[in-house]
Amino acid sequence: MSTLPPAHAAALAAAAGPLPEGVTLPLPPAFDSVEEERRYRKEQLAAGFRIFGRFGFSEGVAGHITVRDPEDLDTFWVNPFGMSFSQIKASDLIRVDHEGRVLDGRRPVNRAAFVIHSQVHSARPDAIAAAHSHSLHGKAFSSLGVPLDPITQDACAFFEDHGIYDDYRGVVNELDEGARVAKALGSYKAVILKNHGLLTVGRSVAEAVWWFVTMERSCQAQLLAMAAGTPQLIDRETALLTRGQVGSSIAGWFQARPLWDQITASDPDLFD
Repeated sequence: MSTLPPAHAAALAAAAGPLPEGVTLPLPPAFDSVEEERRYRKEQLAAGFRIFGRFGFSEGVAGHITVRDPEDLDTFWVNPFGMSFSQIKASDLIRVDHEGRVLDGRRPVNRAAFVIHSQVHSARPDAIAAAHSHSLHGKAFSSLGVPLDPITQDACAFFEDHGIYDDYRGVVNELDEGARVAKALGSYKAVILKNHGLLTVGRSVAEAVWWFVTMERSCQAQLLAMAAGTPQLIDRETALLTRGQVGSSIAGWFQARPLWDQITASDPDLFD
């Protein structure tokens, strides 16, 4: 297992509280070879799609999650165009370059996936993974053209850490629009694509998937609160403090662990 930076270790320790002697927390793995890391990333990606399928984040053929190849950094692994999230296995994934050429795999890539994710990965070398789908509450909330408010602890993970892309022009088919999406994302962990949906990034598939899951739920919570009345905001100082507690990269990775444990136990064929 890997050694965490002191700040990340401290964040996990604070969340867990005092641990008895001999008790440890799971940490992101380290690898002895690029082949081992590639296999792990592909298995994580397949699990991420199964999680999206379980949550009902599919809408026809729309939606994609990508992970950067650990060796050829200008290529990424992605779902085959038109394949159900709930059936994707590690062996089904395809690898494409930033020009859209399929380098590994036997099926085509969704052009929107290539256009958006190639530009996001190019603009954000730190973004190992990126996730996007047309989830119900994400696309409903995106039509408002407003940011998430700090009305819950979970929403604070995105406080002053998400952008809005407000230039919807239909299905994303051109690289220049992908570049504009990447610009709206900036250095944030997420971006709301107006009239479209959500996109999240992370230093691992688990992190990017978790940010998507909890952002979708935060959109749902804000929609419900707005329908019921006027939500009361958490003050900025507390929201920033809370973001530091629940919105770090390691927090995203760690909070995804229960989802990974559930999906790998129920869907062992994803490793095929």
